[in-house]
Amino acid sequence: MRKFICVACFFPLAFFAQLLHPSNSNAFLQNEVAKIYITMNPQDFNTMVGDSLGATFEFPASFVYLSSVVNDTIDTVGIRLRGNTSLQSAKKSFKIDFNVYQPGFKWYDLKSLNLNGEHNDVSIMRSRTCQEMLRWSGLPGARTSYVELYINSEYKGLYINVEHLDDQYIEARFNNDDTGNLYKAKWGADMVYQGVGQAPYQALYELKTNEALNDFSGLVHFIDVLNNSSNAEFPCAIQEVIDVELLLNSLAFQILVGQWDGYTFNKNNYYLYQRPSDGKFVFLEYDLDNTFGVDWFGIDWQFRNIYTWSPSNTPRPLYTRMMQVPYFKDRFSYYMQQHINTYFTPGYMVPIWEATQALISTSALADTYKGLDYGFTDQDFLDAITDAWGNHVSTSLDTYITQRSAFATNQLIYNGLTNPCSVSLTEQHEDPLQWITRVDLMGRVLDEIPTNQVFIEISTTGQTRKRIVIP
Repeated sequence: MRKFICVACFFPLAFFAQLLHPSNSNAFLQNEVAKIYITMNPQDFNTMVGDSLGATFEFPASFVYLSSVVNDTIDTVGIRLRGNTSLQSAKKSFKIDFNVYQPGFKWYDLKSLNLNGEHNDVSIMRSRTCQEMLRWSGLPGARTSYVELYINSEYKGLYINVEHLDDQYIEARFNNDDTGNLYKAKWGADMVYQGVGQAPYQALYELKTNEALNDFSGLVHFIDVLNNSSNAEFPCAIQEVIDVELLLNSLAFQILVGQWDGYTFNKNNYYLYQRPSDGKFVFLEYDLDNTFGVDWFGIDWQFRNIYTWSPSNTPRPLYTRMMQVPYFKDRFSYYMQQHINTYFTPGYMVPIWEATQALISTSALADTYKGLDYGFTDQDFLDAITDAWGNHVSTSLDTYITQRSAFATNQLIYNGLTNPCSVSLTEQHEDPLQWITRVDLMGRVLDEIPTNQVFIEISTTGQTRKRIVIP
């Protein structure tokens, strides 16, 4: 008898009725580096990159997207700088808005694109790797691709094209459950209870959907339950207000890849989406470049304890209270184990990184902007998989995943505990999608279901999921 483990759904099949992974469109090409040409008033460009106005104001520009399969021109889009600390970098990151000057307009069902310069990462692969791993793990992850960016005919370098997290992102993933409130956490959003009034939460969270209603009551209730439930009440109460399975899966991923700039360590870079179908929140990862050994604190993240990850001197109730419940800690361990057993190994990831590096090398080596912030050289890029650059890039990709997977495995304790609460987490229903095509990670069609190999299934509606079959 074969045991089927879906890398995209370590939780019940019923979940597929809610969370889907949209297929990559021509806006997110996987096997080539597309070109984006921005043309704008030179004075506007100088203002954008040289003044704080550039982070908030959408300057008009024309947009051309060129690849082997697409040659699209949009006469007027908006462009602005994006990021926080990256606003001060020499290699800027940009947001392209397709409907600021043409309300309602979308390009490949997208309202906007994020073009990230990855000025911190000499490999230019950490953030994109993490987004792919999210999808492999059955978690909401942004679609990504590589593009060459030209502004007013000047090559600005190799960029990661990242799907923007907005109402369109939610609609593409939460089938018939996409009209809820989406909250973007600002730095400092530690989920500590601030009382019943909305104002303290509005200072820490930005409502990105249903803005006119300005309703924070669901978020306030969730944080109240998280902080103020008694130890006896907490295991069942928290499962009524957040999708615990997705949360624990996400926390395991975050800690495994060393995402110190997320919630658990730096109270930063996450979203919360409240599903209208059941009122439960879903935790969404965001901004994943400070991973795989990128470090600014002198901490060896690959050796940090998976069960005591957050700082000891500041509260992180969404992590610490979960780890205090034996069942939740056990489920966290289960997801950590699944990540390590399926894709989080050097044997699995190094060939993918090597193929990615080969794909982007020409564009990366021609990128003169990559060295402006930290002095990254062409050889540093070529060596990034196996050699640490030093300073804030304290380990190479290969070294990090080798050490992290081994250290986490040695710490793991999984007992297969039973949920103490009578909730519907274990209910199983027939998968509503029909999966008709199977391909390997290189896109080659498979005639039979392989064993001990991650592969991709494609549904009749174009959705994708990754699976592995263990005999």
